[in-house]
Amino acid sequence: MIYREAGQFKTTYSADQAIFPILQDKILVALGIAAVIILPTAFANEYWLQAVLIPFLVYALAAIGLNLLTGYAGQISLGTGGFMAVGAYAAFKLTTSFPGLNILFVFVLAGVIAAAVGLVFGIPSLRIKGFYLAVATLASQFFLIWLFNRVPWFVNYASSGTITAPPRTVFGVMATGPDASAQARYLVALGFVALLALAAKNLVRGRIGRSWMAIRDRDIAAEIIGIRPLRTKLLAFGISSFYCGVAGAELVFLYLGSAETLAFDINVSFLVLFMVIIGGLSSILGSFLGAAFIVLMPIFLTNAPHLVGINLPVALLKQIELMIFGGLILFFLIVEPHGLARLWQITKEKLRLWPFPH
Repeated sequence: MIYREAGQFKTTYSADQAIFPILQDKILVALGIAAVIILPTAFANEYWLQAVLIPFLVYALAAIGLNLLTGYAGQISLGTGGFMAVGAYAAFKLTTSFPGLNILFVFVLAGVIAAAVGLVFGIPSLRIKGFYLAVATLASQFFLIWLFNRVPWFVNYASSGTITAPPRTVFGVMATGPDASAQARYLVALGFVALLALAAKNLVRGRIGRSWMAIRDRDIAAEIIGIRPLRTKLLAFGISSFYCGVAGAELVFLYLGSAETLAFDINVSFLVLFMVIIGGLSSILGSFLGAAFIVLMPIFLTNAPHLVGINLPVALLKQIELMIFGGLILFFLIVEPHGLARLWQITKEKLRLWPFPH
């Protein structure tokens, strides 16, 4: 009975097209924002911040980027890990070459560099699509990882071949490096994902998002009505790569601390793709739900057997995890192609009509 919009009248188009048109949604979102800022920093321990919340935010940002490209623009990509690597190595070179550069600006510049690389590898989308485009982007994944492995300039000629996040501050607080607290790194990651998620939500609701969806649904008809495939597809690749580049920089600077190219291998590309499929294509919320599911599922599978007194080998747990992922992907593709986001939308619609029949 609480979740009702009866009596809430809209007098303008902007009010009717707001992201949260119902007052209850606005209140819940405001409370949720306050909760994710205050509760984790005040009560969450080091394990929850470092092993759960920070990787969740980083992968959610990467999933948003892939969802913009695959879910909204309909361009299949298997090169997410490579574009994340571009952002990570670009951020490393920027911080070591320009020590006085603000780390927040470094993340943005790393995303811009990844966007430029994404534009280059997005050119094949003008001629091919579907499975062939997936293979082309898969080639970009292997090429970028090979490049970072073979050219020592990207790691400042370090013999170990690893990149390490140098200590940097944000508003006087240490945010990266070994001395940065988990709370500070969490707040930086949260700020980026909140701003970029809001930007993505408004982007897909505007002219650019409608152009992407037109190309995705009927590319020939979209071109006939005046939508330019060249600009539309390349813009999707560029913006998607920007998000993935920022996520890759955060993966090293806010989560891992140091990394090799192995941290951005093909498994990362498939992992982000699983997040988008399970969470829901063409849904910003689905990117968060999919990332939460993928991050929390291994932790649940690791601890669940111990709670019931069963001790299973780690290798077996890993295989069970892969089987569950595969089964869930098949389930959502067959039963609910729009993923967890669609299930949440159905729940909200039922709450708005309850207890009346549907």
